[in-house]
Amino acid sequence: MSGRGERRKGGSGRIATALILFTSLAVYVALAGKAKAQDADLVAHEWGTFTSIAGNAGTAVQWFPWAVPSDLPKFVEHFQSSSFKANLSGTIRMETPVLYFYSPREARVSVHVSFSKGLITEWYPHVTRYTPSGNARTVAFNEREADGSVTWDSIMLRPTSESSLVHEKEESRYYAARATASTPVLVSSPTGQQQEKFLFYRGVSSESSPVTARMLENGSVHFENRSGGPLARLFLFERRGDVAGFRTVTNLRETATLEMPTLKNSVADASEAILFVLMEQGLYPDEARAMLETWKDSWFEEGTRLLYVVPTSFVNRVLPLSISPAPREITRVFVGRLELVSMRTRTAIEEALAKGDEATLAKYNRFLEPMLQILLPRESEPLKAQLIRLRLEQPHVPVLAQAQIP
Repeated sequence: MSGRGERRKGGSGRIATALILFTSLAVYVALAGKAKAQDADLVAHEWGTFTSIAGNAGTAVQWFPWAVPSDLPKFVEHFQSSSFKANLSGTIRMETPVLYFYSPREARVSVHVSFSKGLITEWYPHVTRYTPSGNARTVAFNEREADGSVTWDSIMLRPTSESSLVHEKEESRYYAARATASTPVLVSSPTGQQQEKFLFYRGVSSESSPVTARMLENGSVHFENRSGGPLARLFLFERRGDVAGFRTVTNLRETATLEMPTLKNSVADASEAILFVLMEQGLYPDEARAMLETWKDSWFEEGTRLLYVVPTSFVNRVLPLSISPAPREITRVFVGRLELVSMRTRTAIEEALAKGDEATLAKYNRFLEPMLQILLPRESEPLKAQLIRLRLEQPHVPVLAQAQIP
């Protein structure tokens, strides 16, 4: 009996030892797999913008810009066609995100990014696949529609690659993003290999803006942070002609109210302040300068707007990004832009409509149509309301010419 018991005991011990060895092996395999899925030498930095316009209630409204010439090179690829986006309405227009990589050696990575309640409409270099793959309607998105996405498989990072970047004769804000020390990326496409200093994409979404801004009767602006995280910096900026002004809020968690800025600064002052914030958020100096150079003519154009750092938690929720193998560092810096129809903007637009001042109206370019839609319910004077309606009915025909049409 004792011999049988000892054999049972010995068998149990061997089983226990085998289980321990099996468990240890499983842990080792899991850790090895995890280590293999990471690249300790790889760094990824991204910057981009979320652009919206605040309606009379303060929330971002659905809008689409009147047709304007594309500011992108012709080699950039489009969802369905280059004219598709012009008729696409949304609350957020995601503009020029660029994703940089830094690697001391050749490496191969894959990238997937999706846009909540939206569609990715442009990209470069060539993507492996995108969704939705079928035809999409050029209308406002709604919550029932699937998120759009793009995927780049097997991107080659070549730190010693000689520069062979395509550059067209026409000027474009696109090229400013190349002025960094990032590692060149190489992608295979049906027309051959494409090389760039970054991955580029744009899109439109019906997501709610992370910030609301409501104009008060006394001319002040009331902000509400709905992002779920603190706003590191928020600028209330205004420009009229050659003069500008801005006020700053730091670490905004819930709400704030600011008076309109005094127009005593220059655009250069605002540029310097924004540049400091971009570097403070983790961009390399050349990346921050590239972002500012890309967007300074738009951020600091005529009008009133909020410019703020979008919390990373909001960016990751609305624009989830996955990179394989995982970099040891991923930095994402997005600037939110919320255009406002302030009292000065309202006065400027109404006077320009009355005088047929097309030069002034052109300063509001792609924002003019949604601004007129916002102004119409505010207007109590019949003549001014009629001028707004005329322009909305025929957006590309000057108002004075419309008045002469029989």
